[in-house]
Amino acid sequence: MQERGRAGASTRGSVILHVDMDAFYVSVEELDDPSLRGREVLVAHHSPRSVVLSASYEARAYGVRSAMPVGAALRLCPQVRIVEPSMEKYRRMSTAVMGVFTQMTDLVEQVSVDEAFLDVGGAVRRLGEPLQIGRLLRERIRRELGLPATVGIAGSKFVAKIASTRAKPDGLLVIPAEHTVAFLHSLPVTALWGVGEKTRRVLARAGISTVAQLAATPVGTMRRMLGATGEHVHRLAWGIDPRPVTPVRIEKSIGAEETFAEDVADDVRLEAELLRLAHRTAARLRGAGLRSRTVSLKLRYADFTTLTRSHSMAEGVDSAARLHAVAVALLRALGPRPMAVRLIGLRTESLTGETGAAEQLSIDRRENNWRRAERTLDDVHRRFGAAAVGPARLMGGQARPPASGDGAPNGLGG
Repeated sequence: MQERGRAGASTRGSVILHVDMDAFYVSVEELDDPSLRGREVLVAHHSPRSVVLSASYEARAYGVRSAMPVGAALRLCPQVRIVEPSMEKYRRMSTAVMGVFTQMTDLVEQVSVDEAFLDVGGAVRRLGEPLQIGRLLRERIRRELGLPATVGIAGSKFVAKIASTRAKPDGLLVIPAEHTVAFLHSLPVTALWGVGEKTRRVLARAGISTVAQLAATPVGTMRRMLGATGEHVHRLAWGIDPRPVTPVRIEKSIGAEETFAEDVADDVRLEAELLRLAHRTAARLRGAGLRSRTVSLKLRYADFTTLTRSHSMAEGVDSAARLHAVAVALLRALGPRPMAVRLIGLRTESLTGETGAAEQLSIDRRENNWRRAERTLDDVHRRFGAAAVGPARLMGGQARPPASGDGAPNGLGG
């Protein structure tokens, strides 16, 4: 464990915590199999075409990273042990972790399955200064759940996130509010949200490689160089990030995707896979009480070229039959494909809640029939598991776990 901060500086003004679980999926698997501790481990499906969902720090020392193809990870670290993922187990543990957070403060904004922002300003009188709360939080997660966690503490979400990243693994870093600008100006420009590789190259051509150099550049110049992003990163360079911790986050998208073990050129198989993804996505929409007005199709070809197509509807839907019909229409509209498909995905966007508003009635009742049938499927799956019953087109031994995992709302943790 490492703990760092400015000696003698008060942390009372730094009330935002960013808590990030360390190698979350791997850490959960170590609870079930202690022999994994201290070893090169990755959580992924056993297929060279799947991707790494989580890697132990021992494996990361060889260059293995999350989202890396398993084949590439094996080339970097041939001795790595691959553990099949158990998403339900990770979700249960995530719920337990978030439960510890909410016992500290009501202001918890879950970012992904394994990270969250906490505003502990209202808990100071009860639990002590933010540094003490950060220590207590890490100790409770370790004692009650057996998991390591890294905590960054600062006066804003942006700086707290940077602090937790620099404190990994299993550490705590405090950035007192009065030292925010000095801390930021010691960092490379890529530490700023919104500065990816393309923006970094643009800034490098202007001789800007550090946050301090960017902060010293007039905001007008930054706006001319980067457009609206220029003004955004200039504010961040001075530590300006007024966004509050928001306990209820509105999901922006829900979807799923599949990386095939072998590239697929057959339309029948691609459309069947879209049906599988449509049912997975529709079940998650209904479980969250949401409907989608936009359906997006994602294709990645054998040469890694990726394209997306989308279609918006007048009404929100949560039916797999409707999602599948739109996705298939988008696929067919592409015409002859230049090569076989490596990955296919379906994503729903423009999400709205089920408000009980009146629906458009139709003489053809098939849509409502499909929705009722799928809701019955939801009930069966909750009681007997996802393999108990499903569309006939997906039966006959074709069902299998995805190589790359479901797309989680706003990204995947691990």
